[in-house]
Amino acid sequence: MSVNDTAQNDNSTWNRQVYQRLKLALSLGLRRQLFLAVCDDLHLRNQVATRLHSTLAYPIGQVLSQPSNAQENSTLAYPRLVTLRLNLNDPNPILQINQWLANYPPPTVGASKDTPGRPFPVPAFQIVGVEHLTKQPVATQRLFLHHLRLSEQYFSLQESSRFLESNLLLWIPRPWLSAIKQSAPQFWHCRTGVFVFAGEPTPATQNSGYPERFSNPRSLDLGYIEQSIVDESVTQTELRSAGTESKLKTNSDFPVETQGNSVDKTQESPSTADLLKAAPQQQESTNRSGSASNNQSLSSLSHISSELTELVIATINTNIAQHTEDYWQPQQILLEIEELHQKQVPGEVVAEAYHRLGTLYRLRIEQGESTLENLMVAIIAYQEAISYDETSPQLPDILNDLGTLYWMLYHTPPNSEEGQTYIEQAIEFYQLALNMISPQTHSETYARVQNNLGTAYGDLARFSHPSENWQQAILAYNEALSYRTAEMDSLKYAACQNNLGTAYWHLGQYNQPIVHLKKAIAAYNEALIHYNPEQEPLKYGMIQNNIGTACWNLAQYEQPAQNLQLAIDVYTEALKYRTPANVPSACAATQNNLGTAYWHLANLSQTTKEARQKYLQLCISAYEEAIALAHSLSGIPLSFDLLASYNNLGLAHYQLVIDKSFNDDKATRSQHLEVALDNHLQALNGLSKQPEAYQTTFNYIVKTIRAFHNELGIQGQNLALSKVPSQLLPEILSKL
Repeated sequence: MSVNDTAQNDNSTWNRQVYQRLKLALSLGLRRQLFLAVCDDLHLRNQVATRLHSTLAYPIGQVLSQPSNAQENSTLAYPRLVTLRLNLNDPNPILQINQWLANYPPPTVGASKDTPGRPFPVPAFQIVGVEHLTKQPVATQRLFLHHLRLSEQYFSLQESSRFLESNLLLWIPRPWLSAIKQSAPQFWHCRTGVFVFAGEPTPATQNSGYPERFSNPRSLDLGYIEQSIVDESVTQTELRSAGTESKLKTNSDFPVETQGNSVDKTQESPSTADLLKAAPQQQESTNRSGSASNNQSLSSLSHISSELTELVIATINTNIAQHTEDYWQPQQILLEIEELHQKQVPGEVVAEAYHRLGTLYRLRIEQGESTLENLMVAIIAYQEAISYDETSPQLPDILNDLGTLYWMLYHTPPNSEEGQTYIEQAIEFYQLALNMISPQTHSETYARVQNNLGTAYGDLARFSHPSENWQQAILAYNEALSYRTAEMDSLKYAACQNNLGTAYWHLGQYNQPIVHLKKAIAAYNEALIHYNPEQEPLKYGMIQNNIGTACWNLAQYEQPAQNLQLAIDVYTEALKYRTPANVPSACAATQNNLGTAYWHLANLSQTTKEARQKYLQLCISAYEEAIALAHSLSGIPLSFDLLASYNNLGLAHYQLVIDKSFNDDKATRSQHLEVALDNHLQALNGLSKQPEAYQTTFNYIVKTIRAFHNELGIQGQNLALSKVPSQLLPEILSKL
């Protein structure tokens, strides 16, 4: 057992104990109880909240009416526990509870001519969704804390609210616990208990490619061979190892000029919750004198959002070993902002200070420090700047930066549950920026924002209305290209053309495939003109791969032989620059694509017998190279389906043997069939949780064993069966 396993078990034990205590506290049925449940792991929070609801809302065995001295009353229709999600438009939990009670008042039971009956107890309420406030405007966050501060009147004047007849359980992440302590002290002092669950924020699933984006092509009828996923990208790690890392653009042009490599995702940043565990007063002494007192003074700022203050402290704590002047500069700016508030200076002066704070963190992000905390500080600071000065000449750039920062939030774990919201917020900021820019007078800025907008629409297509959103992306890219010419900046022009080609490729998966795929190829070819393969080998190879994929796709609709040969030619050209030494994962993906193209070319009706044998051998070589490279990688995610590659390699060996033009001896036939069976069994081992793919692979195994019998007789079949795991034999034998 590893250390991590031990920690996980300790957390599980702790969480079970906390759950039992929380469940008991809610089950007692006491009045006027206020509980706070602290949990940073949303998956764990959802599990616990759901379990509480299922256990306590409608207790099993309860009947409509009980003796008057019963402590627990319930009906099948009226709950003992109600779960509400915080209304982000008006984050007032007490108002939500009162509205629920007004709509669903407790029923009266036991009424008769002689007795008026008695009402059921007011249910307990658990509120979830506070974590969503983090991405809301600062004004909304302040409003939530304001409502909590006003809750004191409900505690002192019982008749003003009915909710205190029962219990309130408020679920919050750890940063909001600190915010409530500081900004809503009355609410905090009225608490009955705090229940802290252990667990880190759930990491998001890494996005496999951006923006080459061939990650989930629409299912096509590709004949006998399985479709492999043809998405691939160059990871940031590989770019660094190749010595050609793409930096984020300065001058408010963050991520979308580089293809798939804008955000360094190789190091997962610490969570905000972890960084805020240590109080600033408890920091170790440092080389910089007065650091502890500075942090303590920051914790007492009264005019600045507590969320912003705590995030700034967190970013300083993260770099505790780097006490350079640069890392203490945010403290000085915060203290300056506090002083400006106290002096009641004009709003534009305060806005300028917030803008300097946001820009400081934006520059850190551009230098590769794209942690969740740095992103949030920049976002909050820029939003504060806008709130104090809505007429600043810098407003378009700030809005563009906000859009890009929200886009980066989507690409920075943990964010899987909030991805669509972040992208929609980014689009809104980009559109606001465009409304304030004249393309005639600010053509470079206008083109940059349009390009960013196109990229955001492409990401939004992953979540909803893909055809419509890809069309919007195309409109934005074309608009950008109206003001971004090759003469102005050839590399930015080429990057935008590549983005346009990718958008057309995706749109072609939903409608008018021939039209849109041809436009994709045209855009890719236009981009390729402006990349020198000696100076930009990785980007040159990437676009060659994109052209190959578009040609391969087009071959499914027209001129299959010509388009497949074009795909093979450009894949082969791409592999001159996407080498195992430079970018192994990209090389593996292109080899996988090359194998698929050779397979289809081999199985065209017009392909001669001699050519078919040649193409199948080349197909096998490409798949073997892709799989070998995949096995050589450690910690670098693949952008193609390795299990599908195993199946495809097995099918190629199988097809080679059963082809009538195959004239080799029995030993060679046996060798090919053994390799086919081994690869299908390898794929089957990884498909236990994918029933449909598992059954397809199982059928491949059965066909391969039949081929053993047909080609090599009963001895061949026995050889095949000896390679099959024993648990599979009964089902296989029944199908032979």
